[in-house]
Parts: sequence; structure tokens; C-alpha cells
Amino acid sequence: MFWFGELIARSPLRHRRLPSSRPSSIERAQAAYLGLAIGDALGASVEFMTPNEIRHQFGVHREIVGGGWLRLRPGQVTDDTTMSLALGEAILAAGGVDAQRVAEAFDRWMRGKPVDIGNTVRRNLLAFRRSGEPARQPSAHDAGNGAAMRVLPVALACFGRPERHTVAACRAQAHVTHHNALSDAACETLALMVQDFLAGKSRAEVRRQRAVALAAREPAFAFDRRPRDNPSGFVVDTLQAVLQALFSTDGFEDCLVDVVNRGGDADTTGAIAGMLAGACYGPAAIPARWLRALDPAVRAQCAAQAEALLGASAL
Repeated sequence: MFWFGELIARSPLRHRRLPSSRPSSIERAQAAYLGLAIGDALGASVEFMTPNEIRHQFGVHREIVGGGWLRLRPGQVTDDTTMSLALGEAILAAGGVDAQRVAEAFDRWMRGKPVDIGNTVRRNLLAFRRSGEPARQPSAHDAGNGAAMRVLPVALACFGRPERHTVAACRAQAHVTHHNALSDAACETLALMVQDFLAGKSRAEVRRQRAVALAAREPAFAFDRRPRDNPSGFVVDTLQAVLQALFSTDGFEDCLVDVVNRGGDADTTGAIAGMLAGACYGPAAIPARWLRALDPAVRAQCAAQAEALLGASAL
């Protein structure tokens, strides 16, 4: 169990920023959570389509219109966002990242019949129901992106703490459904990248210290190769597409449009890219039309939970 201290006061933090100043860590945290939901909603419309199919139907897909194979309402999100919110609620309720509480929260989430659920998540949550054991055994079959897509609450709740705490907390939540070394490497790198952006580090610093370092440790993640189009749910494919989009563009909107138009598992690549780009660029970079299009209840939940989790990290 990775505790943050007793959560005594959860009233909204007060923060103001002059127009010329840089975004605060709270603003970046909220932008990361909203970016995750926006990328999820944007990408869901083209999930499992190829780039050619997207071009044929949309030209360039850049609006939150719903539809897709899940036949979503405009602004509706998928498991990427709702599972993140379930994880964040479990962290706040427990005062830390406790695998048992996380597994129970995910089980309640699944019983609520989410609009979508990954095969690995379903299989391992059913195993938790049978055994009561929250941590799965290591498996080569668990290298999907389902743990990486929901890692943001851990990054926010562990912000400002030693790096080892973030790593341990990432594994505690991930191993409920994905116990795999590649999944772990992806989750830990993403969480640390978010934290670096919250601290005000530049894209160039984060690229060198996190993304390039990941590829050096785990060569499968090398992202400076041919463009990763039509990325699958394999966590390596996912990260390659996200990192290419983040580091080859110069803004929040361009990053998300780039990654979702690659097709494939576009709701998840969109969610992860939105999380990183939101933390990197801050709230002012998020297009107002995308914020308006996002489901209002989800928008409010993401902003409130981001602030609560970051507040918990300071206790």
C-alpha cells in the first residue's frame, strides 16, 4: 500500500494565474485529465479504422462527433476515461494506491456494464472475482495497453514524491489486470513524463530523459523509426504512435489530430497522447470547441478529480 497521508480536507484548491505566467501544476494536471478524456472521445470515432479508411470518410478527422463501432454520442468517452476515474476514486477513498481497493473498484466498474472493456481487463478481473487475489501472475499475454491508458491518477497522486513511489504505485495498479514487464515499463515512463511536465520541464528534456531512456532500456519501444500507423492494442505499438505524435508536433490539437488519424486503437492512443499533451501545454492549448463537445459530467469529474489527486499528493 502506498499512502499519501490522511486526506483531511478535499475542498477545491484556490489558484489564480496571470495571463503571462506559465501554467501551474494544478492547471497542468487538470489539462492532462481533460486531455485524456478529449483524446478518448476524439479517437473513439475512428477506432479500428485504417488511415486510408479515415481519409475516405473524414478527410482529416479533427472533430468530436461520436459514432464509431461503439456508436457513441458526441462527447461520450470509453473505458480509457471511465477506468481512470474509477482508479482515481479508489486512490482518494483509500488515501493511497492499495491493490485490493483498486481491484474492487475495477470490479464495481465492470459490474456497471461499461461501454467497452478490453479482453485482458475482463479476463483478469474475472480471475480476481474467483480468487480474491488482486495481483495477477506475470504473463506474456498481458502486454496490452489497458494499464497504461489509466495510469494518470497514479501520476497525479504521487507527484512530488520520490520516483520509486511512483514506480511502485504504477505496478500496484497495473498488476491487477496487466502483469507484464513491457506494460510496467510503459506505465512507469508515462507517469514520470506527466510528472515532469507538471514540474515545468520542456518537451526536449522529457524526450531525452524519459522517452529516449525507455528505448535505450527496452529497445522494442524505439520510436524514431517509420511512422507507427494503425497501432494495435500492444503497448509497444501504442507508445510508439503516441511518442511520435507528441514529439513531431508543436501543440495540443496537432498532437491529437496526428495520433488519432493513424487509426487502430485510436481511443487509447488519443487518450494517452491527450494526457501527455495536456500536461505539457496546459489548459490554454485545449481547443474550446473540444471542451464544449466533451460530456459535461465527464468534464467536471476529470477537472475535480485531478485537483483532488494533486491535493492528496501534497499531504
